[in-house]
Amino acid sequence: MRLRTVDLMLLGTVLLWALNSTVTRYVLTHGFHPLAYATIRYGAATVLFWAFTYWRERSFRIVRRDLRYVAIAAAMIFANQLCFVYSVDKTSAATVTLFLGTTPIFIGLVASAIGLERMGRGFWIATGASIVGVAFVASGSGGFSGHLSGDALAVATAITWAMYSVAITPLMRRYSPFRVSSLVLAIGWVPIAIAGSEQSASQSFRFGALMWLCFAFAVVGPLFLTNILWFTAISKVGPSRASLFSNTQPAFGVAFAIILLGESLTRWEVLGGALILSAVLLERSRRPAVEPPGD
Repeated sequence: MRLRTVDLMLLGTVLLWALNSTVTRYVLTHGFHPLAYATIRYGAATVLFWAFTYWRERSFRIVRRDLRYVAIAAAMIFANQLCFVYSVDKTSAATVTLFLGTTPIFIGLVASAIGLERMGRGFWIATGASIVGVAFVASGSGGFSGHLSGDALAVATAITWAMYSVAITPLMRRYSPFRVSSLVLAIGWVPIAIAGSEQSASQSFRFGALMWLCFAFAVVGPLFLTNILWFTAISKVGPSRASLFSNTQPAFGVAFAIILLGESLTRWEVLGGALILSAVLLERSRRPAVEPPGD
């Protein structure tokens, strides 16, 4: 079947998301401090989003009753970025990618916990399979390694992104995704900048062209461009078709880490990743998710 423009948009979005952990791992192992990277990256993305949204909508207004959702979402963005940069700093990009594959499961758990949805038997089976998969990935070659803290932070990254995704659900019903992203990024950037002020002040910027190219990609690709492509595509084909593409993100992410960084997976990590992917497929066959898993 011939790929349509919207299919290419969805595929491009998934590839940009999948490459994010690999690029982040590269820049963090070649001179960027984790919090300095998060501070400057999110600051640049905020500027892009505000310029784009103002050009498109000429307003950032939301009603007062929705400010609480913006505040919660911004707090989750802050926590998510702390967990993400330090997880990638402490463990492999491939491992982080596998853990991020559990995000749809955690979205279901959060939605169930706050009474937003009632989950059936299929979801809880998927949750159990996902937990076993996480254990296999974390255990590596049969025993937990020195990457346990990075593994825990990667799981926390998936959890905080799930909480963010649920928090913005009411906002997405009333405002454009671009207005929501602009406000949440701006407010969430403030605590990131405060937490990262010391690292930012001591950060050296004597990087080569490849490092700056990777940084530009990390800002424009998985943070800015993917939101435009993803939500434009969903408006044309709906979330169910879009989720078919997003299911492939963990596989692409691991492939990028192996090819570009020379990483590898143990048999236990492969088995765990397969269990996580199976759990996500089972969950999404029951309830397609529309939230982008980008960091």
